[in-house]
Amino acid sequence: MSIFWSSWITILTLACWLGILGLLLFVLRNKPDLAEDGTTGHTYDDVIQEYDKPLPKWWLVIFFGTIVWAIVYFILFPALMPHAFSGVATVEVDGETVPWSSANELYSDLEKNNNVFIENFQTNLLPNPEAAKQLATLASLQAQEPAKSQRSSELSGQITEQVKTLAPYIKELSNNPEALMVGERLFLQNCALCHGSTAQGAPGYPNLTDNDWLHGGEPENILVTIHDGRHTNLDPELPLPMPAQRDDIGEQGVRAAAEYVLSISKNQEESEVDPILAAEGKAIYDEKCFICHGSDAKGMIETGAPNLTDGIWLFGGDRATIQETIRHGRAGVMPEWETKLGNERIMLLASYVYSLSHNAVVESDAVQAP
Repeated sequence: MSIFWSSWITILTLACWLGILGLLLFVLRNKPDLAEDGTTGHTYDDVIQEYDKPLPKWWLVIFFGTIVWAIVYFILFPALMPHAFSGVATVEVDGETVPWSSANELYSDLEKNNNVFIENFQTNLLPNPEAAKQLATLASLQAQEPAKSQRSSELSGQITEQVKTLAPYIKELSNNPEALMVGERLFLQNCALCHGSTAQGAPGYPNLTDNDWLHGGEPENILVTIHDGRHTNLDPELPLPMPAQRDDIGEQGVRAAAEYVLSISKNQEESEVDPILAAEGKAIYDEKCFICHGSDAKGMIETGAPNLTDGIWLFGGDRATIQETIRHGRAGVMPEWETKLGNERIMLLASYVYSLSHNAVVESDAVQAP
């Protein structure tokens, strides 16, 4: 808040407080002259007489009590000139005692709630001392540089390797009905917006219930994806994850490459393929596309390149959509969740996602696999 608005609110607050106090003291000190019968001498409608009775003591105690409380409030909290005086009240944030503010109180409450969550996680959901040790090691590495964007490549690599050590516990959690229920709620709160409430995705958003994974569907792959995200720091000066090809191969090359991709995919049964154009496209593929998608066109987890020979397509597998993908490229982004959810919640979320892709069914009292 600026000094102007801080000063303006302070002046209004003090003016109202002093005005009410002054009015009350004025009324208590200035007594009207009373007649012998105890009235003020005023008569209304020749019937109603005006008396001057003292205010009830209980009312005065409450009224003066609110004034005293206002003074205490001014001292405890930054109610007056908050830019200069932060009050004497404090809260605990990250193990440090800091002046009270609405933001600091929020952070303190979130920290307390998170500590309760972690205690429940370690006591009831994953009571495994070795897992707790691995999580503590991961937390100590992350604490060296909390801001992901400021981490060195060496530290980021150490954190990624430590994240992968948690993979065995994902399978353990995926067999725990209570853990899956928590993971499902985390998914619905944070992931359903893109992947859908049933996790079956939409054009441009992967289906998490099948076994087709761009970056791998094993526990360690899922953990790293949720922790770090995918393509989160796209540099406008660098090519997209799926770079545009029209400027390189021309419009005729785009149509040829798309025809070849269509010819090797399962979608060829629904489309009539031009063999001459497809042969031209194969030459383009063998020269440029195999680097990411592989010589067999079955994709590569290392690059996040999809399998082009199946019938599963993230953006669509018809001729026009394939041409559009090759022509302009694609840049799907999966945000990082490490700084938003924390390690324990990510483990629960990963276990739920893992259970979906391995045909686990979440029920209220059991997890059944067909």
